Amino acid sequence: MKIKFIIDYHTVWGERLVLCGNIPELGCNNIYAAPTMQSVGGDSYALEIEVADSADAFEYSYAVVNENGSVRHEWGDAHRFVRGNGVGKYMVYDRWHDIPRDKPTFSSAFTQCIDMRQKRNARPVATADSVLLSVEAPTVHADEVLAVCGEAEGLGKWDTAKAVRMSDADYPVWTVALPVRDMPASTQFKFVVLNEKSGAVSAWDAEANLTTPVQYAPAGGVTLISGLRFNDPRAMYRGAGTAIPVFALRSEGDFGVGDFADLKLMADWAAKTGQSFIQILPINDTTMTGTWTDSYPYNANSCFALHPMYLRPDDMGVLKDEARMAYYREQAKELNALSQIDYERVNALKNEYYHELYAQDGAKTRRRKEYTEFYKQNAWWLDNYAAFCVLRDKFATPDFAQWGCYAQYSPEKVQQLKKEAANEMNYVYFLQYHLDKQMKGAAEYAHHKGIAIKGDIPIGISRTSVDAWTDTRLFNMDCQAGAPPDDFSVLGQNWGFPTYNWEEMNKDGFAWWKARFRKMSEYFDAYRIDHVLGFFRIWEIPMDCVHGLLGHFNPAMPYTPDELRNNYDFWLNVDLQTTPYIMDYFLGDFFGEYTEEARTRFLTDAGYGRYRLLPEFDTQRKVVDFFAAENLKDGADVEKNNLLCNALLGLIDDVLFVEDPVERGKYHPRISAQFSYSYRALNDYEKWCFDRLYNDFFYRRHNEFWYGKAMWKLPPLLDATNMLCCAEDLGMIPDCVPAVMDQLQILALEIQRMPKDPKAQFGNTWTYPYLSVCTTSTHDMGGIRQNWEEDPGKASDFYHNVLHEAGQAPFYCEPWICRRIIDLHLKSPSMLCIIPLQDYLAMDGDIRREDPREEQINVPANSRHYWRYRMHLTMEHLMECTDFNEMLRDMIVRSGR
Repeated sequence: MKIKFIIDYHTVWGERLVLCGNIPELGCNNIYAAPTMQSVGGDSYALEIEVADSADAFEYSYAVVNENGSVRHEWGDAHRFVRGNGVGKYMVYDRWHDIPRDKPTFSSAFTQCIDMRQKRNARPVATADSVLLSVEAPTVHADEVLAVCGEAEGLGKWDTAKAVRMSDADYPVWTVALPVRDMPASTQFKFVVLNEKSGAVSAWDAEANLTTPVQYAPAGGVTLISGLRFNDPRAMYRGAGTAIPVFALRSEGDFGVGDFADLKLMADWAAKTGQSFIQILPINDTTMTGTWTDSYPYNANSCFALHPMYLRPDDMGVLKDEARMAYYREQAKELNALSQIDYERVNALKNEYYHELYAQDGAKTRRRKEYTEFYKQNAWWLDNYAAFCVLRDKFATPDFAQWGCYAQYSPEKVQQLKKEAANEMNYVYFLQYHLDKQMKGAAEYAHHKGIAIKGDIPIGISRTSVDAWTDTRLFNMDCQAGAPPDDFSVLGQNWGFPTYNWEEMNKDGFAWWKARFRKMSEYFDAYRIDHVLGFFRIWEIPMDCVHGLLGHFNPAMPYTPDELRNNYDFWLNVDLQTTPYIMDYFLGDFFGEYTEEARTRFLTDAGYGRYRLLPEFDTQRKVVDFFAAENLKDGADVEKNNLLCNALLGLIDDVLFVEDPVERGKYHPRISAQFSYSYRALNDYEKWCFDRLYNDFFYRRHNEFWYGKAMWKLPPLLDATNMLCCAEDLGMIPDCVPAVMDQLQILALEIQRMPKDPKAQFGNTWTYPYLSVCTTSTHDMGGIRQNWEEDPGKASDFYHNVLHEAGQAPFYCEPWICRRIIDLHLKSPSMLCIIPLQDYLAMDGDIRREDPREEQINVPANSRHYWRYRMHLTMEHLMECTDFNEMLRDMIVRSGR
């Protein structure tokens, strides 16, 4: 079988175009063993290969190899060659695949949900003397069909009623096989979208007419014209959705917490109101201690396992013991009536049920073919996770450092544990099997409703997780990840997670990250990258620190003292400006009435009115541990101890520079240093010099550096799946971030109360970029009503300057105000408008919650916040709120979404 590939591509000196594929003739996917294409004039290249007749199908792609060793690849999935019936000669006219201008429409959110084609045509088969034409067209809707129309008789002579309809078997690629006589050489043609039933024209391709090749395959052969893209002239897609954590859902069948079955009801409601997205928080297992502190969904014990809390017990199976079944249903009814989640009781009850059901049905379940398939496909992570769960329970701690001989992971130890604790391990497999089944069932149900599920991929992993235990080399366990100060926390955020060892991850092509994304793509059609700035640089905090203020960006380029002096005329005093600046004159500001006691208990005189901390109090971790022990003593004055503790933490924060932990002798300006006493001690010229170096460091110095780091990591991770990628890009945003996100077509996050323009008080919804998700609130903040009522002054500004209303602003955020705010977001240019359910409900005075403060999901400033919010009405009730649902649907339709 002879195949000749022809492609137009412009190369420069030192580059060669190669054709790489998964067959020996194309290098077996080894880019450096792939054959080089030969120039046949201008920018045209060709390569002819002879392939064994047994190679009925193979995949291939083009690449440009530079003499310096760098390689440029195509975007997207590989090209696919499928042999026709008994044909031995082929000519393939291809096009190089660059990132399309409408990349999001190629994602599974569109191809498997929004424009899902449930009944597809048969795949056309090429026969001798035929032309196989293919084109990528993801924007053709489910009730439409793509056709080819042209000047030739066989293409309808530009009559759309006679246009040849194409097959959607490989949607978003459309194909059609035509006899050569219907596609004469150098004839013009064009693609057209037709209504599938009526045949009415929906849209013509916006590109100029295409022309068939001058030369076709020899007689008896097949000509393939592929790599084409349909340019849809219609308005770009804009959709609406709801953000709600799974645990917050409420239905009549729950066990006191939302579960995967509730997502089906949510999909029903979303479809009923004209929405197309459901956005949820992370659903990974967070079970560490068995207490309410496990409610934090961003501290998973596994990046692959799902949380058993989200199982619907009845869908797993019913207990044969009717009395026990009645007991569980009574308990579930009681827990489901609570206004908030009782995390400990809910999980204890569910686990009790799971164990009884496992004892009854576990052996039978393990004999199922689908169970066996699930285990085979997931054993690579499932065995380690099950072992982790068993050892966590055995040693009563997730801290694997305390697991004795198991502290050091090895595959052999896990295999031995499978023999010694077979029943316990099988129980874990049993739960994950059902979780996988139920979540996939919910996703499939949503797909058939035209609803995409948008997941959340946290930036961090827990230092007491199975991932850290099994792949310790991938993480920097000697430091903590967090975030610099922002609107959520003036002291910065310390998440406690280890940071990533990206250099080590790169050694296997970021395999761990790719596996993580691929696993989530089994459940999600779109995803939100939590804290995408972490892919540019992460805020890294030493282990002996508690506040985020003493962190620094990693990677970064810290200053040397010589650079500070020569470039900024700032003379660094290492002793005075890199250690806590503690002077007698401001001790009262910290300790108040306990100043004299603090002076003698915690400080030592360093002369000239300056003090140093005693060694036992010279780190924030020592201070916190000391007062934690003090508060446990009988008769402890907890209020006083907390004041002293916070005062000492504040003193330790008071430095101008933070020394780099790796490059000793180099320094990072301390974030928000302008609010420190160290800064106040500078003279006016020194302050001016410091402000220059500070602004350069945080806003200019690293732009190209961080751009390169992001472009090194993100493209291979995004290409690992076909999910739609969105990102949370809040905080200190370097100029390189929008550039990377635009280039990779990652949807940004727009929040009106947190504008990207530092000069603006509120975001302008009318000027949001198309590639964005706009929202009124996030899980880290109060909703529309709470925000309005907490700051009347800001509410008044918004009332007059954004809503353009006259008179005094209402004290309460009345339903009509909520409707106006949401309407602004729905009418924005953003591709997606995803609103928290609480804010949608705020538009109706009859169904919204009475106290908006009860609707906040998380308080970022509180690292020990209890995540227990639930809807105050059931999904069944919400479905029956006819007036509200019709109002919301009307708003969405009128907005063009």
